[in-house]
Amino acid sequence: MDRQGTPRGILDTNAVIMMERIDSEYLPLEPMITTITLAELSVGPGATSDPLEQAIRQMRLQQAESDFVSISFDSAAARAFSRVSASLRAAGRKPHARAFDALIAAIAMSRDLPLYTCNGDDFRGISGLDVRRMPHPGDVRRS
Repeated sequence: MDRQGTPRGILDTNAVIMMERIDSEYLPLEPMITTITLAELSVGPGATSDPLEQAIRQMRLQQAESDFVSISFDSAAARAFSRVSASLRAAGRKPHARAFDALIAAIAMSRDLPLYTCNGDDFRGISGLDVRRMPHPGDVRRS
């Protein structure tokens, strides 16, 4: 098991992007991603006009598709999304402002899996979500 006590967990999109720079001691033994992360990564190549950056982002997407089990947003996640939205509203945050993060959180909650991220504040205020904060590579102050 990982240092944080679980063999399985969902990686947030930022963790997938920085995967090779994250110390493995902070990762679950069986890291998984969501189809929402695949959607976010799919946007990447078209979001830049730099050919080299497009190629890097395309390669990252293909690597994620190959390396990870991806969990779909299903009816259980849809029900969990209502709890995520209510928690965000109660915390004074707008659910639609962080829509991708809220959808990833709903999938993690519906599967009772921890969510591993370098950007824990993205998930602040979501009651019932087990967030495992990892140090941001090169900047442990952001963990």
